[in-house]
Amino acid sequence: MKCIVVLLACAAVGWAQSCGPQPGAQNLARSGGVKQSSTYSPQFSVDKAVDGIKDTNTFAHGCAITGNDKDAWWQVDLRNSYKVASVVIVNRGDCCADRLKGAEIRVGDSADNDNPVCATVTDVSQLTITLCCKGMVGRYVSVVIPGRNEYLQLCEVEVYGEEYKAEEQKSLCW
Repeated sequence: MKCIVVLLACAAVGWAQSCGPQPGAQNLARSGGVKQSSTYSPQFSVDKAVDGIKDTNTFAHGCAITGNDKDAWWQVDLRNSYKVASVVIVNRGDCCADRLKGAEIRVGDSADNDNPVCATVTDVSQLTITLCCKGMVGRYVSVVIPGRNEYLQLCEVEVYGEEYKAEEQKSLCW
C-alpha cells in the first residue's frame, strides 16, 4: 500500500511541475501579430507559425522560414502583457531540424527582441519542444538564433500563460 501512495505522490508532483499547457488552455500566439527578420519565400511566410497546423513537412504545408540571417528572429506581439508559463515549438521534420539548436526564447516588453531569455533550445531530438518560462512577464515572445547566420524554421509556435495585471505588482511592504 505504501508503494502505491508514494508512486501516486511522485506522479502528482511530476504533473504539477510540468510546464506544458493544461487541457483547454488558450494558445495566446494565435491572436497575436507576428513578424520575422526576413522571409525565405512567400510560401514560408511568418503567419505559417501560428496557423494551428502542426505539420512538420514544409513541402506538405509550409512552415515560417527566414532567410539565412545573422541573428534570425521570429516574434509574436501578444497585444497585452502576460505571465508566460510555456512556449511550444514545432520544429521542421523533413530536413534540417538542427538549425533550431541554440535558439533562445525571449519574453518581455521590448519590441526589438532585447528581452530576457526564458529558455534555450538545447535538444532537437523531438519535433515538438516545450520550453518553460515560469511566469515571465511580457507582451512580446521571440525566438532568436543568436550569434550566427541561420535559417530559422518554425512549423508552429504556441504560447501559454495568463494575463498579467499590473496591480498585482503594487503591493507595499513596511
